[in-house]
Amino acid sequence: MLLKKASNLDIKMICPLHGPILKENLGYYIEKYDIWSSYKAENEGVTICYASIHGNTADTAKEMAKILEEKGTKVSIFDLARCDMAEVVEDAFRYDKLIIAASSYNAEVFPPMDNFLRSLKGKNYQNRKVGIIENGTWAPSAAKCMKEIVEGMKDITICEPVVTVKSRLKEETREELLKLAENILK
Repeated sequence: MLLKKASNLDIKMICPLHGPILKENLGYYIEKYDIWSSYKAENEGVTICYASIHGNTADTAKEMAKILEEKGTKVSIFDLARCDMAEVVEDAFRYDKLIIAASSYNAEVFPPMDNFLRSLKGKNYQNRKVGIIENGTWAPSAAKCMKEIVEGMKDITICEPVVTVKSRLKEETREELLKLAENILK
């Protein structure tokens, strides 16, 4: 609303509370502020974030990325245990879809994923489609934990199926990944 009112003004400079003073290409920045303030995605695409203990969840996330890329979708993929969290959050907001994949850990979710999702929630993440992949051999718990956090966010559509990997990726699980890819791209 405020940006619409400001669009009729002859703006010569933007002085944000955080960041540099902007004096050039102001139309570009005003457009970005409009997107960011409405929690819309800047681009179509999928951010895949995974938290893997022994590498099997990582392999599954990489297979999901491959499936989506073969469908012509822009994909960014992050290992939450090793990446710069600011970059992950940036891409989660940049793209209109998110797939989260995590190992079960102590009857919950592997902590790097928990930290990531709570960071998104704290930044008011919303208006996105989300796919969930969990890994757990004898007592999968990650999906339930991730879903609880994501459901507390505004205007989130959780795409089915929620995929459960039991230890490592198998052909029948790959079929579930294909279904999730189709549903998240609808």
